[in-house]
Amino acid sequence: MTDSFDYEAFKKAAIKGLYDGKPLTGQDGLFAPLLKHFLESALDGEMENHLAESRPQANRRNGKTTKTVKSSAGLLELTTPRDRAGSYQPQLVPKRQVVLTDQLEAKILSLYGRGCSYADISQHLQEMYGYSLSDSELTSITDKVLPAMRDWQNRPLASLYVLMWLDGIYYKVRQDGKVVTRVLYSVIGLTLSGRKQVLGIYTAESESARFWLTVLTDLKQRGVEDILISCVDGLKGFDTAINTVFPRTTVQLCIVHQLRNSFRFIPDKHLKEFVKAIKTVYQAPTAEQGWENLQWMQEQWGSRYPQALAGWVSNWSLLSSFYDYPASLRKVVYTTNTVEAYHRQLRKVTKTKGAFASDVALQKLVYLVIQNLETKWETKTYNWKEVINDLTSIFEERIKPHRFD
Repeated sequence: MTDSFDYEAFKKAAIKGLYDGKPLTGQDGLFAPLLKHFLESALDGEMENHLAESRPQANRRNGKTTKTVKSSAGLLELTTPRDRAGSYQPQLVPKRQVVLTDQLEAKILSLYGRGCSYADISQHLQEMYGYSLSDSELTSITDKVLPAMRDWQNRPLASLYVLMWLDGIYYKVRQDGKVVTRVLYSVIGLTLSGRKQVLGIYTAESESARFWLTVLTDLKQRGVEDILISCVDGLKGFDTAINTVFPRTTVQLCIVHQLRNSFRFIPDKHLKEFVKAIKTVYQAPTAEQGWENLQWMQEQWGSRYPQALAGWVSNWSLLSSFYDYPASLRKVVYTTNTVEAYHRQLRKVTKTKGAFASDVALQKLVYLVIQNLETKWETKTYNWKEVINDLTSIFEERIKPHRFD
């Protein structure tokens, strides 16, 4: 068994160390001897149980092995008992494990999920605990989130989402020795309780209506039966893909995307005047008034800057969907600002990454960011009671079969 631990001597040394300004954890931390004792006592207890379960005459102790483990208390020289038969497998600190405690792994995942590179994490560990970890050791720790990520990606979803925002964001990923552009497909749903949820992580070579059809089919297979309203950008065929899977969904093209597209064609000297004029279109009280104002803009601006208004005219039926709803809903419905705010959070964390090693590396980091974000998204959407009352009056028959959270 492990030699008796002198708690009184430890207590005196620890108290003196506190007065001397020594740290509790990290390199030469005051708690390191106590943690070492607890671990070695537990391993000795494991060995006792192992020998008791086997035939005493066929197996017995056979000395100890020593290895250095890295923990939140610093580096520890840990001795592990051996048996003659070689059948004992340590459970608390398994063979070949050199990074100790879930607490330390949680800290590493937290740093990684906030955008720290492996080099930054290793430097932080060196400063805090007196040791560093290699890229391969850090990868093995961050890879432990992959099973949880896959479970999350395949989890059942709500049967109804009152709103869904869909958009793509581009990243660089290394593939076959080259750096290529990949699209991360973002899907955010708004539940009947007024809470936002990221519904999945999907990556592909480019953004296309065909792949969006695959994403939407996956959502349906995971339990989504109906989407009242979806807000998307102007990708060709997007509305068809949505209505193929969810035929009753109202598709709203993002007004902000359309505005940005128009501004690309307006010289700076005329931009302020154009912005004032286009506001009369999307801020009109009714679709009929908005269309009349758009016709007036065609007369005033169409001959000089036809491309600035072409998208408004050709996509009017999808751009004007929000007019069907009261004021409380319009600002929520007519823009993908919700998903763009989500993208800003992703960029904030991933901006230090030149290129990801793989799609899995990208998805792993995005998943950790989502877990941090969802704690902030527990609050309901602003003015939700008014919003849900208006939605219920408009979509009463479609909402009725579904359960509020």
